[in-house]
Amino acid sequence: MLIAKKLPSEKQRKDPIFLIVISVIICSILVVYPMSYAFAGWRPLYMLMIMLFWVLCQPTWCGVWFAFTIGLFTDLLLDAPLGMNALSYVLIAFLTRYFIRERRVLTFSNLWIISMFAILAHLVFTFMAQVMIGVHFSLARHWQPLVSSIFCWPILYYLLKRWRI
Repeated sequence: MLIAKKLPSEKQRKDPIFLIVISVIICSILVVYPMSYAFAGWRPLYMLMIMLFWVLCQPTWCGVWFAFTIGLFTDLLLDAPLGMNALSYVLIAFLTRYFIRERRVLTFSNLWIISMFAILAHLVFTFMAQVMIGVHFSLARHWQPLVSSIFCWPILYYLLKRWRI
């Protein structure tokens, strides 16, 4: 009977829990950081992007419950109706994990396309939820976070790609 031993020179990957917590704290600061009114509309959806990154790139650590927790935290930060972002994040996390379950290798371009569709789905869901509860607003306001989030995804990815599985 042969027993495989790990070589002492092999690097052991550490648990990413500390980095997950730090990234959520930094993103929560970026979400509530005061900006001028002209630029506030262009603020990327940081919490959604960080949730997507960890759900896609660390599926053993972050799943639907992580998305739910981050969504509730986002609701509290943004003073949104409690559960609106949580439901959206859970649906997005479940659907992205469901549709990529057959893929073994997720390249940068695949992750970027998945994140584009997820950000768009979140904004559509938020728009529908706000229409249902009777909030009236300009539809032109919602394309700005979509564009800025799509262009900020590569920055987020390259900052955190070291901790991918």
